[in-house]
Amino acid sequence: MTNTNGERRSRTAGGVLVAATVAAGLMAGTFYVFACAVMPALARSDDRVYVDVMRDVNEVIQNPVFLSAFMGALVLAGVAGWQSRRTPGNWWVWAGATAYALAFLVTVVGNIPLNDALARPGDPAALRERFEDPWVAWNVVRAVLSTLATACLATGLATRNRPTRPAPSAPRPPTASPAIPHRTSH
Repeated sequence: MTNTNGERRSRTAGGVLVAATVAAGLMAGTFYVFACAVMPALARSDDRVYVDVMRDVNEVIQNPVFLSAFMGALVLAGVAGWQSRRTPGNWWVWAGATAYALAFLVTVVGNIPLNDALARPGDPAALRERFEDPWVAWNVVRAVLSTLATACLATGLATRNRPTRPAPSAPRPPTASPAIPHRTSH
């Protein structure tokens, strides 16, 4: 076997960091699409359509593919941070993990309770009034945080294999040049 255990661990840690970066990027893209397309399009709808569509989205998004990226980005970024603790650029990985953890927290504390309130029976106009502006605002926050997380994780990935600079060495004394006999003319 040509690989040492350290090289295998390093490759595995690199793979975890790549997976964390991809998962965070998928989430950043999801939140970005909501901010740039889905919510502006729904804003043109009447109250009943708006509420029905958002209820449907909130129901169907709870699927294994979405939840794998949503939860996976959190877990993988944390593991990548731990694995990178002795590598160059590790603070980028920790910054990415922290930014994604904040995006995750915004979702759990901000967006999900609004989704739950929208799912309750009630007048569509009143439900929309309480839902739309705060949900859109929290979505922008989590889009920015997950994009920042992706950028930090990618930077951590780019810097992880850079060689560390060697410590400066003491200057060497000049070496004597070999004596060259001079010719003199007689």
